[in-house]
Amino acid sequence: MQKPVTQMPVTPSSGAAGLPVRDLPFDAPWEWLADGWRDLWRVWPISLAYGAVFAMVALALLIGLFMQGGQAIIFTLAAGFLLLGPILAVGLYEASRRLAATEPVSFTAVAFVRTASPMQLAYLGVALMLLFLFWVKFAMLLFALFFGQAPFPPLTDLPATLLLTSHGLGLLVVGSAIGAGLAIVAFTLSAVSVPLLMDQRTDFFTAIATSIKAVTQNPKAMLLWAGLIAGLTALGMVTLFVGLVIAFPLIGHATWHAYRAIVVLPE
Repeated sequence: MQKPVTQMPVTPSSGAAGLPVRDLPFDAPWEWLADGWRDLWRVWPISLAYGAVFAMVALALLIGLFMQGGQAIIFTLAAGFLLLGPILAVGLYEASRRLAATEPVSFTAVAFVRTASPMQLAYLGVALMLLFLFWVKFAMLLFALFFGQAPFPPLTDLPATLLLTSHGLGLLVVGSAIGAGLAIVAFTLSAVSVPLLMDQRTDFFTAIATSIKAVTQNPKAMLLWAGLIAGLTALGMVTLFVGLVIAFPLIGHATWHAYRAIVVLPE
C-alpha cells in the first residue's frame, strides 16, 4: 500500500492557475525512485513486459534507421524519448495507482487504461508529438547549416567529427543548447500533467498550469528529478536498449509517486 503523502505546507500563490502543489525537499526524487522500484518488483511481470515492448520498438526503429541510412537523426530521436516518454508510460501510472488503491493489476488493465480525462490527455499527447516533430525538423536544419551537403559521418567517426572539427563542434554546442532548452520546456509541461489527466477529471490547461507550477515552485527538486530521468534513460540506451527494460518502467512508476507527492488533489 502506498505510504501516506506527507502534508507539507501549500504556498499562498498555489491558488492561482492550476491545482495547488506542495513544497518539496531537494532530495524528494530519490524517494520517488525508491517507491517506483518497489512497485516495479511488486508487479514485475507486467512492468518488465512493458519495458521489453518499449525497448524492442526502440531497437527496431534503430535498425530501421541504419537500413535506411538515417544515422543522422539517431541522437535526435533518442532525445525525443524525453518528450514522448510521459505519454507512453500511462499504463505504468495505472499500475501504480492500482497498487496504491489495493486494486488488482492485470495486463489488460495496464494495456487498456481508462483515463479520467481521455480527450484532454489526447490533446496533451498531440502537443508533445508536435513538439517532438518540431525538434526533429529543427535538428535536421541545424545539420544542414553546419555540414552543408556533406553526408553525416559514420558513428565510429562521430566523436572525432563533433569534437575536432569546427562545423562538428558548432553543431554539438548549438544543438545541445537548443535541445536542452526544448527538453526543459517539455519536462515543465509534462512533469505531472500526464498522470494528473489520467487520474482526475480536469482540463488540459489546468493540468499544464499545475505542471508548470510544480516545476517553478520546486526548481531544485525538479531539476534533480529531470537529471535522474535523463541519466536513467541514457544508461538504458547505451546498453543497446536492454537497460530500458528496467529503466523505463522504473521511471514510469516513480513518476506516479512524484505526481502524488507534489499535487494537492481536491477532496
